[in-house]
Amino acid sequence: MATVVAQSHFIFGLRTGVSNNLCFFDEQTVVFPSGNNCVCYNTVQRTQRFIQGSEKSQGMRALAISANRRYLAVSECGERATITVFDLQHEQGRKRKVLTAGDTPVQEFVCMAFSPDSKYLIGQTGGPEWMLIFWLWEKQKVLATVKTTNSNNPVIQVSFNPYNNTQLCVCGTGVFKLFRYTEGALKQSSFAKVESINFLCHTWMKGERVIAGTDTGRLLVFESGDLRREISTASKAVQEQSDRQFEMKKIKDADMDKDPNAPRITAILSYSKGFACSLGSGTVCLFEKQEEDNYRRIREIRIPSDPYSSELSLAESQKIDTMCISPAEETLAISTDRGQLYSCSLSSLEMNKEEHAHFEFLSQSFHSKSITGLSVCIQKPLIATCSLDHSVRIWNYETKVLELYKEFQEEAYSIALHPTGLFILVGFSDKLRLMNLLIDDIRTFKEFTVRGCRDCAFSHGGHMFAAVNGNVIHIYSVTSFENILSLKGHNGKVRGIEWSLDDSRLVSCGMEGAVYEWNTQSGKRVSESVLNSCSYTDVAFSSDCKSILAVGTDLKLKEIQDCQVLREVPPDEEAHTAVAVSHSGRVVFTGTSSGTIRAVKYPLPLQKDWIIYQAHCGPVTKMVITFDHQLLLTVSEDGCLLMWKIIDKEGRGLMSNRQIIHTEEILVTKSDLEEKTQNMLELKMRLEELQMENEYQLRLKDMNYNEKMKEISDKFTQQIESLKSHQQAMKIEMEKQECEHQKSSAEVTLKHSKELKDLELSCSQKLMVEHERYQDLQRKYERMQEDYEMQLKAAEESKVQGLKEQMQLYEAKLQEKIQLLAQCQEDAQQQICDFKEIIKQVEQDEERKIHDIQIKYEKKLHTEKETNTNLKGQTSIMTQKYYSLQRQIDDRCTDINKLKQERQRLLGLIRSLESDIEDLKRQISGHEKTNQDKDKTISSLKKKNQELEKLRFVLDFQLNELKKQTEPQQDDISEKKEHIQKLEEELVQMDKSNTQLRLTVSDLRLKVKARNKEVHKEMQKVKDLETHLQRLQSDLHNCVGFIQDPMKLRDSVQMIYSRYVSQANGVESSVDEEIQRAFCRQRDLLERTVNSLKMRLAKSAEEHDRVYVKIMKENVTLISEINELRKELLSERTRVKEYKAQLAAIKKSNKSRPNSQDGARKEQNHEQVN
Repeated sequence: MATVVAQSHFIFGLRTGVSNNLCFFDEQTVVFPSGNNCVCYNTVQRTQRFIQGSEKSQGMRALAISANRRYLAVSECGERATITVFDLQHEQGRKRKVLTAGDTPVQEFVCMAFSPDSKYLIGQTGGPEWMLIFWLWEKQKVLATVKTTNSNNPVIQVSFNPYNNTQLCVCGTGVFKLFRYTEGALKQSSFAKVESINFLCHTWMKGERVIAGTDTGRLLVFESGDLRREISTASKAVQEQSDRQFEMKKIKDADMDKDPNAPRITAILSYSKGFACSLGSGTVCLFEKQEEDNYRRIREIRIPSDPYSSELSLAESQKIDTMCISPAEETLAISTDRGQLYSCSLSSLEMNKEEHAHFEFLSQSFHSKSITGLSVCIQKPLIATCSLDHSVRIWNYETKVLELYKEFQEEAYSIALHPTGLFILVGFSDKLRLMNLLIDDIRTFKEFTVRGCRDCAFSHGGHMFAAVNGNVIHIYSVTSFENILSLKGHNGKVRGIEWSLDDSRLVSCGMEGAVYEWNTQSGKRVSESVLNSCSYTDVAFSSDCKSILAVGTDLKLKEIQDCQVLREVPPDEEAHTAVAVSHSGRVVFTGTSSGTIRAVKYPLPLQKDWIIYQAHCGPVTKMVITFDHQLLLTVSEDGCLLMWKIIDKEGRGLMSNRQIIHTEEILVTKSDLEEKTQNMLELKMRLEELQMENEYQLRLKDMNYNEKMKEISDKFTQQIESLKSHQQAMKIEMEKQECEHQKSSAEVTLKHSKELKDLELSCSQKLMVEHERYQDLQRKYERMQEDYEMQLKAAEESKVQGLKEQMQLYEAKLQEKIQLLAQCQEDAQQQICDFKEIIKQVEQDEERKIHDIQIKYEKKLHTEKETNTNLKGQTSIMTQKYYSLQRQIDDRCTDINKLKQERQRLLGLIRSLESDIEDLKRQISGHEKTNQDKDKTISSLKKKNQELEKLRFVLDFQLNELKKQTEPQQDDISEKKEHIQKLEEELVQMDKSNTQLRLTVSDLRLKVKARNKEVHKEMQKVKDLETHLQRLQSDLHNCVGFIQDPMKLRDSVQMIYSRYVSQANGVESSVDEEIQRAFCRQRDLLERTVNSLKMRLAKSAEEHDRVYVKIMKENVTLISEINELRKELLSERTRVKEYKAQLAAIKKSNKSRPNSQDGARKEQNHEQVN
């Protein structure tokens, strides 16, 4: 029997907390982390490809894709952090290399980046090391490392310069550094003073320009590592300042008093036309490059509000984590902190010139928190899930689409889908609700007082459902909604329940370690198994419902039958949290606390024999197998829903014994249907009106186009005729020019022939002269060659004679030297014999001396060994002291480095303070001059103050009088406002009556159109009869010609009778006098009604105009009076404010005079101290 295997098929969800968790592989495929996998999702075909994470990893931390879109780097944290590089062009994402930090212990890599040529990779480690590691990743070689920051200032992003493989940028809280890879090391190339700025993201623009975003919503431009200017985030404007010192002061002042409500720039991305950045929650702004390296904000894209959410601000308040753009720059995609993926088409944005645009979901809306409930039904391919994010979602596992979605006020703990797929049971924190699944909504129609229901389930027949309330299980009837049974027996909270296939039994497990089997008819306990040392988390029936499978905190999978544990799988390091049994009974699937899925053969093995699949990054909360036995569904605390295909080892799907037919019925309320039918009717009416308008406009356009076509054709015919005449003139000119050219060419050929003959004669004479010169030169050359040969022969003879003489001399010298050598050899032999004798004597003397010296040195060795042992003890003590001193030296070195850094920082501060002091001195000198002027003005202002106080008393008195005068006027205004409201109500009533009259007029017009059509038909009939009469008259006229010939006259009369008598009868029958009279009466009646309605309309319009004119006149008079009163009030208030401002200014000047003198004294003392 072939073993059963699970294959990952599709996943709904996004893993948050991963740096750079969204990127494009190609124009249609995106890569994002979900669960413990990386998913390659094709947005057009709706297919997914999985790249599984490593088994012992504690979670993904960051992603990075290469510039050529081929390689994907995945950072996973653990005891020893690793970076795995995958080849995306391979179908299953083949693992290429695994990179580590070498010997240094690293727990995580916070962020990563590939070089532009995809050969190098950088990775930033986490605290406390904060090392930046530079790899040649294909050879797994660490080229350089450098420490970028300390634990107080964490790094958030690292990147390569896209135009330079050796230049890097690192940013974080109080960190902005540029590094270069030169001479086998990473060296810092910029030292910007940005300790007070918290950078959240950055991007490279061109060359060495970097734009960085801060947590206070500022966009700062760096060039070669130096801060140059700031880009304003205000719409349609850019404010830039090139003065670096002023900009630094401005930025420092702004960051000292941070606004907590300021929009944070959490993501930034550059593209060919400029860059895009997130500005606050749920908003992306596009900036376009202009001339002189400026950038202008052109458009804003927002996350739309969720229509199914109870809180409108939740969707719009999402923080944007990552932004990416497709290779052809057609699509912009983002990921948020609530685990959602959105996209927007940039090409459609360029077509629509609106300033504001909205994102759309990249695939579907996902859960953002732990999924607590999971359920499937029999008659529809639906999955129901609920989550702690207050949402309930209905998925279709065939089309892989989110069918329904709704958010509630309370958290949802459990969910159950009715077998028909038309109802849903959800356990909230306050109540248990039974809801209808409508075509576009989820509506409650019955509530049960069950608080915090942690598990619920419909029976397979759908006539009952069970709900958990603490340690009690309630069974309700679906038809009567009555509590049929209450199953009591658990001492702890019930964690799992399941119905048997025939709905006669129910199994439950609790936290106290009990597994009970209940009879659903009598409510009695059929069997029980209690194990106090284990807290059970889930339970399930076997495929034949004869035994029970349970998992709990004791890390074992147990099979219970007849109140006893029949088999159990030995424990492992990870606890089982959920269990599901295949309908074929060949395999049992369990979920673990680490998020993995295990496939265990059934019957259960006695050893650790299972297949492990990497699935989720959190504990598995629920597991379900669909009723057609094709899919395994798992959910987890990471908010992901994962679908697995159940196949055998040969890759074929398992055959199910059940034939399941999915229905397509849906529930719709009567009010919704009526609304939709009414909307349909209104839309049809609107469509007909639009069609009529379009036909009329098309006719007008056709007329216009025909006229234009005639004008254009006339113009072109005129132009063609003019061109033809011009062409004929050109042809005549061409013929004339050809004749002239032929004549001129004949003359030129004659001239050239004469010149050629003259040249040939002159050249032949020159050749004869040159030939004679050549022969003379050849003779001279032969003579010179003979002379040189004679000289060479003489030189050779002289050389031979000289060689012979030298040979004779050197032979004589050789013989003399040979004789001397023989004498020297004899002398050397005699000396050797003498030396041998001397050596023997010397050796004997030296042996004696060596013996004496050996005795002496042995004594010395003994003494030195004793001293050596003493010295070893001393050296051990000294090494300990040396190590302690070296540690102290290292500490001192670190202190010295810190002091040096502080010294550099203080020097920078001193320089800035010195510049501030110079500015302050200038200000002091200016203040001294202004103080003298202020003393003069104070005396004059005091006099004015006295006068103003007098005026103030007078104005207060006038104010009181004005208030008394305005009170009755305000009463009049209120009365007139009431009168205006009454008149407005009358206007509304008149509008309603007008609308009713318009409707009646439209109905009458339609009737008139119908009557006109009938009249047209009757007119047509009359015309036909007139034509018949004309024909009959012509035939009779012809017949009159045969009066003298009776035979022909009889034949012609018979022919006329046969031709016209039957038609005449038909015409007479059709045109009946009574019908004509009735038609005339109806027409007269309708004409009278239309005339009367027109008269009524005219009268009502006149009355309406009169009333409207009266109201407008009254309104105009009232408004003019109100405006005059307001002007008077404003003038009086402005006068009072001016007097108050003058008084306040005088008081402030009186107070500031002694303060300014004290400030000047303090500044003088400060200068003396410096």
